[in-house]
Amino acid sequence: MILLMPALAAAISLSPGYVRTRAPTAGAVQAADSLRGRVTDQAGEPVPGARVQVLELERATRASRDGSFALGGLPPGTYTLRVWAPGLAPAVRRVRADADVGDVALAPASFQLDPVTVTAWRSPQAAGASPLASATLGPDRLRREHSVSLARTLGTLAGVRAVTTGEQVGKPVIRGVFGPRVAVLAGGVRLEDYSWSDEDAPSVDARLAERVEVIRGPASLLYGSDAVGGVVNVIPEPLPDAAGRAFTRAGVEAYFASGNLEGGVVGRAEGAAAGLGWRATVIGRMAGEIHTPDGEIPNTGFGALNGEAAAGLSRAWGTLALRYQRYGGEFKLLEAGGPPAEEGGGEEEGGPERKLSDDRLQLSGTFPLGGARIETRAQLQRHSLVEVADEPPGGGAPTGQETTQFDLLLNTATADVLAHLPSTGAGRVTLGAQGMLQGNDSRGPVALVPDAAIRSGGVFALWQDEFGPVRLLAGARVDHRSLSADANAALGLSDDGRDWTAESWNAGAVIGVARGLAVTAGVGRSWRAPTLFELYADGPRIGEARYDVGDPALERERGLELDGGLRWTGARARAEVSAFSNRIGGYIQALPTAQQQDGLRVYRYAATDALLRGVEAEAELRAAAPLTLRGAFDYVRGTERGTGADLAFIPPPRGRVEAEYRPGAGFGLPLTYLSAAVEGVARQTHAAENEYAPPAYATLDLGAGAERRLGGRVVRMEVQVRNATNTAYRSFLSRYKEFALEQGASLVLRLSSGI
Repeated sequence: MILLMPALAAAISLSPGYVRTRAPTAGAVQAADSLRGRVTDQAGEPVPGARVQVLELERATRASRDGSFALGGLPPGTYTLRVWAPGLAPAVRRVRADADVGDVALAPASFQLDPVTVTAWRSPQAAGASPLASATLGPDRLRREHSVSLARTLGTLAGVRAVTTGEQVGKPVIRGVFGPRVAVLAGGVRLEDYSWSDEDAPSVDARLAERVEVIRGPASLLYGSDAVGGVVNVIPEPLPDAAGRAFTRAGVEAYFASGNLEGGVVGRAEGAAAGLGWRATVIGRMAGEIHTPDGEIPNTGFGALNGEAAAGLSRAWGTLALRYQRYGGEFKLLEAGGPPAEEGGGEEEGGPERKLSDDRLQLSGTFPLGGARIETRAQLQRHSLVEVADEPPGGGAPTGQETTQFDLLLNTATADVLAHLPSTGAGRVTLGAQGMLQGNDSRGPVALVPDAAIRSGGVFALWQDEFGPVRLLAGARVDHRSLSADANAALGLSDDGRDWTAESWNAGAVIGVARGLAVTAGVGRSWRAPTLFELYADGPRIGEARYDVGDPALERERGLELDGGLRWTGARARAEVSAFSNRIGGYIQALPTAQQQDGLRVYRYAATDALLRGVEAEAELRAAAPLTLRGAFDYVRGTERGTGADLAFIPPPRGRVEAEYRPGAGFGLPLTYLSAAVEGVARQTHAAENEYAPPAYATLDLGAGAERRLGGRVVRMEVQVRNATNTAYRSFLSRYKEFALEQGASLVLRLSSGI
């Protein structure tokens, strides 16, 4: 925050008259030292509306009708320019702030891989040059796959799965781990919410993202506690730049899905004048009960209202952006052991319902300082979670009236400062510091956990360099975290305090061994502090038909992962295969017991030593100019070290093949793509003791997209058929797997303009 003060003072000192001044012409902006160029396709035709971004400064504009663009008032330096348009592959260049980059030609989209990653390095770098295994869901795929559940949106990426509770709730699973072992970020800042329950998903709507980046593997070096299994970063589109003239534009999107009678609308408006850019987005969703091949699943609907309001200021001294995001809704939950879909008919019984409200206010800035670049982010987050049911708190016969079971409030303040030092003969260095203050307030009749406060801070250094065909990465970090829990008579708890000091580190290499072929190797140490619920829980979880009991003696988890692989990229194809082994000491899990409490089975949190091993492979081939073939496979095995017992909720082997056909303008059709994907999931032959493993299954998804320019606006239409064969199956990672099928065939229609 201290580093933000000079820029804040500069922003406040701007007179209102300056903001109202008429915007300069495009020629005047260029004369004032701007980055400029022209976006074309491979035939040399302009690409109007193409997005042009300077990633380090979070500056963006769109190409005009003739394909030209200009970004003025950039601080001196060299930056990463990313240019993309729907249906075309992103182009990335390193450019100077005062450069005329000429024509940037965009090729047809061949590969799903985005050529740049920010999350894996904490600064823009070539994705293929990172020793950390990473993947990106770009704008085109994100629009097609988007859902109220972030995890479901990411489910097509190799090594990424979802633990689900119906259609509305999903938790990302990376290399077999999920929940508090996967750090979820929004705009590079950690989300702090209640990740202890299968019914609580990350509090972010993927429709607010321009792209989502995933790190597969430990990343505590970069992001601290909880990044034992990986990181998911939901990256918003940069705020617009006036590019020499003021403007305002708006867009709308509507969709409908038949599988759960889900409908939604997205409205967005944005604009810019002088150095000020702004954007406002509202997303409304409503869904009924899930329909399966054997009938309807009761109490599985939801309603959600999410959105964002953001404004940013860009000057030669840097950029400032203020964002407010809200994620909230009411999510119905089929109670564990509830009526199976096969029963159908009958009178629908009410079940538990989660009422969620998450509000975040984020201030971010980027400022040049000599040859260095300083990034600052600060966030306030208020997260409220309430469960209601038609039975008394703690269980009992249904009353027919809605009563509160628990009411939790989490308030968190976080700050993050990065210093990207100028490149020298000794490589590039990034220094970082992070801090957090958090308070938990248990306000409901059932005290699941005590009131508590958490304070944490960490510092790290990251170094990278190139030696011919070898690129090296190394870094180290130290964190301190303290927890103080208040006495609670209902939990039988006296005042309690815990402190952890942990070190983490990463080292890796990418070695080019032939043209387009590289070997990757990495090793990383990570850690995770136990959650409040793992330490102190003592209460019912009606939605999961269990009673949880924590263990205050639990220690931190420590992970050590080895990772290696091969990457190959050619003119028409690419392939990647990686293998990993992750040893997690003190692995915390909830284990069932023979005890009963309030009519529910008691689960106790306990620690063991775990070993997770697996492999991921993916390939893409541009078989012909309009046809691209893709394939992916992932497998992970999780066991207890010493006993060899299988861990629970480890995803079974999965394979996916997809064909995407882009007709192109030569056909004279408005179609932009046709796609078909088959996903096959094997039966989990290594399920934990007494864990139900459904049979293997395969599903077919179909899709088509088209676009027309009407009245100067591009209108996009998409049709998808998910589970087109209406396959009756149960997912191993579904909480409903023992008593309900997954959703049957669902027709999804989407229409958008200006988004």
